[in-house]
Amino acid sequence: MKAVQKGFTLIELVVVIVILGILAATALPKFIDLTEEASTSAAAGIAGGISSAAALNYGARKANSSKGVAYNSATPCDATVINTIMQTPVPTSGYTYAQVGTTDCSVSTNDGTAVSCTITPTKGTAATATVICTQ
Repeated sequence: MKAVQKGFTLIELVVVIVILGILAATALPKFIDLTEEASTSAAAGIAGGISSAAALNYGARKANSSKGVAYNSATPCDATVINTIMQTPVPTSGYTYAQVGTTDCSVSTNDGTAVSCTITPTKGTAATATVICTQ
């Protein structure tokens, strides 16, 4: 009577290892790119929060001057200035805030003028927020 073999042959094990290597090589780049996509999404979220806060502040200020905050800085896209209208401070580590154009919100004739600010993460794509000059 012949002895029955139990277990896998060396060829079967090698084939499984090769298949696992191919799967790992195709999946790895997707996980590496997640940090850049996460930074881009976070910048977009920050930009959306800034735009919403600026619109609410402008509306509150025009409806009742004691409710809103005067957003009349010469540098409206500076993080410390943005924090005057935000409930939660914007993150400064890993992000830069820059103004598009040269609109000066401290000039009274610019009351109600929309200013574009870019929020650029260390890794990823920049997002744009809109703040409104409020006297």
